[in-house]
Amino acid sequence: MRNPRNRELSLLVAAAAITIGAYALATLGRTATMPANLVSFLGIVLALLAGAHVVVRRVAPLADPTILPLVALLNGIGYVFIARLANDIPNAGSLPGQQSVWTAVGVLAFTATLIFVRRSTMLDTYRWLAAVAGLGLLVMPLLPVIGREVNGARIWVRFGPINFQPGEFAKIALAIFIASYLAEKRDMLSTTRFGRGSFAVPEPKHLAPVAVAWVASLVVMVAEKDLGSSLLFFLLVVVMLWVATDRTLYLIGGLVVFGLGGWVASRTFGHVEDRIAIWLDPWADPKGDGFQPVEATFALANGGITGTGPGRGQPYRIPEIETDFIFAAIGEELGLVGSTAVLIAFVAIAAAGLRIALSASDDFGTLLATALSTLLAVQAFVIIGGVIRVVPLTGITLPFVSYGGSSLVANWVLVALLLRVSHDGAARPVRPTEAELVS
Repeated sequence: MRNPRNRELSLLVAAAAITIGAYALATLGRTATMPANLVSFLGIVLALLAGAHVVVRRVAPLADPTILPLVALLNGIGYVFIARLANDIPNAGSLPGQQSVWTAVGVLAFTATLIFVRRSTMLDTYRWLAAVAGLGLLVMPLLPVIGREVNGARIWVRFGPINFQPGEFAKIALAIFIASYLAEKRDMLSTTRFGRGSFAVPEPKHLAPVAVAWVASLVVMVAEKDLGSSLLFFLLVVVMLWVATDRTLYLIGGLVVFGLGGWVASRTFGHVEDRIAIWLDPWADPKGDGFQPVEATFALANGGITGTGPGRGQPYRIPEIETDFIFAAIGEELGLVGSTAVLIAFVAIAAAGLRIALSASDDFGTLLATALSTLLAVQAFVIIGGVIRVVPLTGITLPFVSYGGSSLVANWVLVALLLRVSHDGAARPVRPTEAELVS
């Protein structure tokens, strides 16, 4: 069991067992019969997980053994609830099939990323290409003909029968660019030329490329009314500047700018003001704008400690339950115990990502792992916090759990990059200690 891949395999078996058990229980809870397609479902789950495991074993054998099983567990639980909800939501019968296809595409994208990105340093050489690609992907929904607006946000692109959100992939591309740039310029950004003490800043020219990409991205996202992604990317850049330079000025300054920006947005954009008002008091309009958070609160309360049981709750009464509010469905049917387990899974992935960052083979790997971990952690916090009313709702999806192909595929790619950085860090030559050199 010292081999990390053997540990990964044992954890994958446990994740598959939990997923299959939850799938069977969800059907039993609704119809008191075992699902007719249980054997085929078992085969598909095992085939996907086995394929991903074999690829990691062959091309990244020293990678962290906990991330893939945790992702498999979250993806499996998400699919179980999407399949369970599709039976009670009108016109949603195709959702499980579509989600299973996107899961397979995600695993294929995961495989392709690990195979073609043989070293994380390869990405460092494509810094400016990543920047152009990221900004280009962000702008795509604003283009005529292919751009689409759904539920007030223009974040979709359509090519024939395929709809996707390019912003999900833009975040990864921009994270690669910022990690590469900061890895090269971190010494210059840590050296101050203007101001004194804690308020000293480096020469503006060193911050200019990051600032341009940052501001351009935020402007595009605001134009698309994708304020959830704007918040996510804003916090990503602040965290990366802080980690790269170890200067709290960037963190404090970022939080101050975030507060001012939030205040301006609440006064400028009507939908932002509405969401803040709903967050503060959803009971002011419980059958209108506050219907979703009120019903989510009832669902969580109904779940209690251990939940109503898979398939035995009524989460389908919440609009958009399969995307924005799937955590409320988990809370109702699995209770505090199950929802806490999901939360712990996200915390464990983020912790593993930061551990990978600490053991990375170079500065670029450290910053890239930090960026990818931050993307996952902040996205999970924002959507879960919105459901339990810790923060206002933003409309982004819960990684690996919510229904949605773009987010699912992009996050599988993100995990592949994390495992690549992990393998590279573990494979680097071990430097002898001072005592060994003396002896």
